Amino acid sequence: MEPVKHILNDIWDKYPEVLSNQHVVETIPEIERIIAELFTLGPFYYYTLHVENSTLSNFSESILPMHSLNKYPQHLKDIIDLIHPDDLAFVMEAEAWTLEMYKEIGFEYQMSLKSGYCFRMKTKENTYELFHHQAIHTLKDKNGKLLQTINIHTNIQHLSHENNYVVTVSGIGTRHDFYQKTLRPEWFALNITDRLTKRELEVFVLLIKGYSDKEIAETIVVSYHTVRTHHKNILKKTKSKNSKELIKKGLIQGFL
Repeated sequence: MEPVKHILNDIWDKYPEVLSNQHVVETIPEIERIIAELFTLGPFYYYTLHVENSTLSNFSESILPMHSLNKYPQHLKDIIDLIHPDDLAFVMEAEAWTLEMYKEIGFEYQMSLKSGYCFRMKTKENTYELFHHQAIHTLKDKNGKLLQTINIHTNIQHLSHENNYVVTVSGIGTRHDFYQKTLRPEWFALNITDRLTKRELEVFVLLIKGYSDKEIAETIVVSYHTVRTHHKNILKKTKSKNSKELIKKGLIQGFL
C-alpha cells in the first residue's frame, strides 16, 4: 500500500496553497458541530486527519468494532489499507476532482464546503462493505493554510452494496453549493444536476440539509407555495415518495 500513499500525497501536493502549515493552532472546532453538517444514515465513525504529517487522532470508539481492529489507526496509510484494492484508483480520482472543485470555487471558502463519495472497506477478514466517506476542512492557520480535516465514514451496506462512483462537493452552513461528477459514466447516465433546474437544485440542497419548506422559502426569498411546487417536482424527478426517501436515495445514488 505504500505506493498508494505516495500517489495520494502527490495529488495533494499539487495544491501547496492548501497544505503548508507551519503556524500555531489557535482554535479547535467542536466535533458535535462538525458532525451535524454530515449525513449518517447508518453506523459511522469519525477521526481527525492532521494534514502536515498525515497522522490521525480524535477517533470515535465505533471505528474499532466496525473494522474489527484492536487498536486505533495512527496514520492515513492505516485507513488506506482498509480500502478495497479495486477501489483505490477511484479514490485517487475522487480526491483529485474534489481538490479541483475547491480550487475553482476558491480555497478561501474551503471551510464551508464538504466532499463525499463511496468505497468499500474491510470490516473483517476477507469481508468488505460499502462505506460513504465525507470530509470537512476544519482548521487553518492565521495565513489561511489548511491544518486539519474531519473525516466521517458511514457503513451503508444496508442501503447498497454497489459503488456508484459519484463524487460531490457541497456547501455547509450558509453556503448552498452543489457539484457532482460521475467518475464511471457507465453506471449513471444522468447526475442529479442533469435532472433538476437551477432553482430546484437550490431547493434540493436545502431539503437534504433538513430545512422545512417554510425555512427554504425564507432562505431563498420566494413564496412558500413556490417552494412546495419545487419540492413536489424534485420528489417526482428523483422518484422519491417523501423527503426521508430522498435523503436515502441521495446516499445510494450519489446525490449527497
